[in-house]
Amino acid sequence: MPAAGTGRTSSPPGAPDQGVRVAAISDVHGNLPALEAALTDAERAEPDLIVFGGDLVWGPLPRETLGRIMALDRPVRFVRGDADRDVFDREGEVSEWCADQLSGEQLDFLMTQAETVSLEIDGLGPTMFCHGSPRSDRDRITVGSADEKVLAWLEGVEERVVVCGHTHAQFDRHFGAWRVVNPGGCGLQFGPRGAAWALLGPDVDFRLAEYDCEAAVAEFRARGGPAAEQFAERVVAPPPAETAVERWG
Repeated sequence: MPAAGTGRTSSPPGAPDQGVRVAAISDVHGNLPALEAALTDAERAEPDLIVFGGDLVWGPLPRETLGRIMALDRPVRFVRGDADRDVFDREGEVSEWCADQLSGEQLDFLMTQAETVSLEIDGLGPTMFCHGSPRSDRDRITVGSADEKVLAWLEGVEERVVVCGHTHAQFDRHFGAWRVVNPGGCGLQFGPRGAAWALLGPDVDFRLAEYDCEAAVAEFRARGGPAAEQFAERVVAPPPAETAVERWG
């Protein structure tokens, strides 16, 4: 397995990568009802491309969630998250449980995704998608991260717009010459209740898709597993975005 932060891809020949509008969906975390809500909302916006920002399956409904994603019949790109690696490597109780729910094909799919993706976004220009930071999928950029810390992680990045995930709260910040955007946690959100995502192009448009959180929680509990109660609490009553800052800086 390659080390985090070493793999990078741009769009292949023939892909819609010139001035595209992108639906950015990150941190689904095995929450299929949230994913369905975000996808339905995104379809109405008619983007050219969907980019998933990592951490697809670490959560209560991993098999069903990844099955839905892999079956999408439209242009899609993927960035691999740290929790995707953890599931593949069976790091921890939840990761091991999730790995047991997935087929061999699904596990292999998680590990074939790039660590960064670069696209030309309508109105935003060259844009890099990553999970944590361009340096590492474990780095945490939050709504309150200090400039000096993040600038060190952005050093050498040619794209002046960076779309990250990992910290589950929507923000649009500037660090020196760079604009850093987080579409929020689709399936495990800090901030308002709902499935967070963002439409990119010609600017940044944060979206929040409503879904039946109580019904989702009932589904999590019926499925069981070590993540069920943790997700039930977070989905029904997400902590405020400031909690991410207090937790990770």
